[in-house]
Formats: sequence, structure tokens, C-alpha cells
Amino acid sequence: MQVTGYLLPDAAERLRTCLAEEVPWTLALRDAQGARTIDHATYSVLTDEQAQRLFAETAASAGQEGDDGFRFAYDSYMMVRAYQERRDPGLLLHRVLELFNSPDYLAFARHLTGDTRIRRINAQATRYRPGQFLRHHNDEELDEGRLYAYVLNLSRGWQADWGGLLQFIGDDGRVQDTFLPTWNTLSLFAVPAGHAVSLVAPWARDDRLSITGWMLM
Repeated sequence: MQVTGYLLPDAAERLRTCLAEEVPWTLALRDAQGARTIDHATYSVLTDEQAQRLFAETAASAGQEGDDGFRFAYDSYMMVRAYQERRDPGLLLHRVLELFNSPDYLAFARHLTGDTRIRRINAQATRYRPGQFLRHHNDEELDEGRLYAYVLNLSRGWQADWGGLLQFIGDDGRVQDTFLPTWNTLSLFAVPAGHAVSLVAPWARDDRLSITGWMLM
């Protein structure tokens, strides 16, 4: 489901400003070498041409024979890890993580889903720029106890042909539903569910900004 107008307008605007201007982004990448993270210091000095080449090489590697083809490239800020390591003091995202795990918000999450098993919520900030994507997967992770995945969208005026669409994919390989990353809207779905974030087009006039994560038992 999707919940529109999820945050109060001023809160949504402030959180968007944080994502657009204040987050020290890293690059989450899975290519032929496996999954890894390129730290902020290294990533921030790449030129646009170097970054686009890296995204394109990651996408091209998905077709290798004998490979499962699961690939991704997107900007990430791991909120739980940064909070635990006390990095970036003063960053608004730390307060967001505290809110998500407050008694009142957890009670709200249980009411919203009808599931009393929810005990905690993790989160990461994500930014998808042109050339970035997340291929088909289902989010299943038994050891972590994922119950529901969520995406709090904070991109304004997003258009369908910009890509960056949350697409749900059935066992037959067909797209069953598509969620546009609409401004100040929460997308929520039960895990496991086959889904992907489509490639962001070169003509997209904004970054796809969001806070994503899982409600956990």
C-alpha cells in the first residue's frame, strides 16, 4: 500500500533538505566483484563521468554467464551504523532513527500493519541518480526478522518516465504493480516480495530521495 501525506509538510520539507544538502553519501554497489560500499571520501571526488562509467559497468556485468545477475548501484547512508558509531553529530537522520524506534511510533507501525510482532525499525537514506538502479530481489532475510519493507519518498514532482519506479514482480516474471515515488508518500509491503527499482533515466531532473528500511520482529 501507499500512504500519501505521510509527514507534516514542514517535517517533509526539512527532511528533504537534509537528504539533498547535508548527508555524506556513500555508494552501495554490487558488480561482478560482489557487494561493497565506496566510502564518502572516495566517492565524493569522482567526476560525473567516472561515476557514470562505474554505474554502466555495474549494469553491463549483470549479463555474465553463470551469474545470478543481481546488481545494484545507488547512494546510501546507513543510519543505524552511523548512529551506533556516533558519526556526523547533529545530522537530522539520527533523530529520525530515534523517532522510528520510539514507543509511540512502534505502536503506530503495529496499528498501521495490524501486526503486533514489530519490535524495531531500521533505516537507511537512499539517493538514486541517473544511471543508478536496484535489480530484482525479494528482501528476504530470515536472520534479521524482516516483516515489512518501507520507502518514505521525498522527491518532488517525480515523473514516471524518469525511472526510479518501485516495481513488484511476480513469479512469472511479469510486473504486477508499480509505485511512483510520489512526494511525501510512504510505500509499504510485506516481505518477501519480488521487486526492483528501475534505472533512473539520464533526463531525470531530480534525485530520487528516500528513507528506506524494514520493520523487524
